[in-house]
Amino acid sequence: MNVRTFIDRPILSGIISVAILIVGLIALRQLPLEQYPDIAPPTVMVRANYTGASAETVMKSVIVPLEESLNGVENMMYMTSSATNTGSASIQVFFKQGSDPDMCVVNVQNRVAEAQSLLPSEVTRSGVTVRKRQTSILMNISLYSPDDSYEANFLTNYMKINVEPRISRIPGVGEVNVFGANYSMRIWLDPGKMAMYSLVPSDVSNVLADQNLESPTGTLGSESENTLQYVMKYRGRYEEEVDYENLVIKSLPDGRILRLGDVAVVELGALNYTFFSEVDGHPSCNCMIVQTSGSNANEVISQVNELMEDVSKDLPKGMALATVMSIKDFLDASISEVIETLLIAILLVILVVYLFLHDVKATLIPTISIIVSLVGTFAFIYAAGFSLNLLTLFALVLVIGTVVDDSIVVVEAVQARFDAGERSPYRATVDAMKGLGMAILANTAVFMAVFIPVCFMGGTTGVLYTQLGLTMAVSVAISCLVSLTLSLRSAPCS
Repeated sequence: MNVRTFIDRPILSGIISVAILIVGLIALRQLPLEQYPDIAPPTVMVRANYTGASAETVMKSVIVPLEESLNGVENMMYMTSSATNTGSASIQVFFKQGSDPDMCVVNVQNRVAEAQSLLPSEVTRSGVTVRKRQTSILMNISLYSPDDSYEANFLTNYMKINVEPRISRIPGVGEVNVFGANYSMRIWLDPGKMAMYSLVPSDVSNVLADQNLESPTGTLGSESENTLQYVMKYRGRYEEEVDYENLVIKSLPDGRILRLGDVAVVELGALNYTFFSEVDGHPSCNCMIVQTSGSNANEVISQVNELMEDVSKDLPKGMALATVMSIKDFLDASISEVIETLLIAILLVILVVYLFLHDVKATLIPTISIIVSLVGTFAFIYAAGFSLNLLTLFALVLVIGTVVDDSIVVVEAVQARFDAGERSPYRATVDAMKGLGMAILANTAVFMAVFIPVCFMGGTTGVLYTQLGLTMAVSVAISCLVSLTLSLRSAPCS
């Protein structure tokens, strides 16, 4: 390989390294920061609710029809399902690594639509939800009442109305799960009174469907020549307990009217009672925040913390927001440890190089090569769609001792010509690089050939080793380029 072009044009050699540094620094500012790469296969969650049904009933009437329809959806690997005695059903569909999550959701929705006619009417009426399942949990916050002045239902309602929508609008937040139950009008039927009046639960359901509904009422005078036109209105759905208690069920033989309050207790309660949470013994509502793939975890958590400070200023007296769990502390500590190890490794390499070369100027060349190679690798990490995580940073730590090799070889070869009596730096560099360029390329190719094949590995293991191996391979490739350009420019100065 003829590298004389870079010897004759030293400014070009310097510009190449400067360009690599600039591009790498720009990419570094744009890289998402995560603890680990997104290794989980794309997953779609299907949820349905069959109120009042047992787990066995849910399995037979809801999950089985859905599974039969979902089986064989494009790129699907397998699926798991579960049913509870509270009437809830959930199916997780796992897809092959690399599948488009958005297309997976669309394909699952199409299959669910095909099975709608096979599901009970109560299930289709409440709806079957299909959404991507996010696995990168960022933090868990809690809204609680330190003085117990608010109950859990009120806190859940406040969280869903005033806090959850604002968190969902933060860039990088994929999903906000509020653990708690909404307010709901509970009608507790008295079995003894129901039997005394020959009533069954469906009779009450029919009354609610007939008398508690929203429907259009039309207008008065729209088809006549009258000057005035009136829009008809009515109360619509009831909101108070007393309104439900006064619902008429039927008339009795003695002329009395049987109302719902005569056979049931009506109260404003929770939609369900399957979840209960406390913070330090006080009623609370927990909220789990999940990160979208490719977003910067530190930035998202910082924005959520800023939002929590703003929300806390407007909270009613007796409410408080607290962070129950956050990965920021662990993430910052982990990244800090890796960066500290990276800096220590760079210093040790520089020290070892100086001990063998016994020249400050000669040591400066490999040092610059390390910096250019590592910073330039950030540009590749960004272009490849990787994130700045523990694996990519660990790869940079491992490769520090290798990226300096080529520059040391070049500097040592030029120094050998000086020791042989050569006085011209230009001729010493030209003579040293005769046949050495191909050797450096061959050495780099052999190193890269060890790590590049990991790109062909599939599954979760392939995702892990691909980021590790390619980061190391590209760093060595950049160090090879720097040794054949910048090191030649600097070698005569030694």
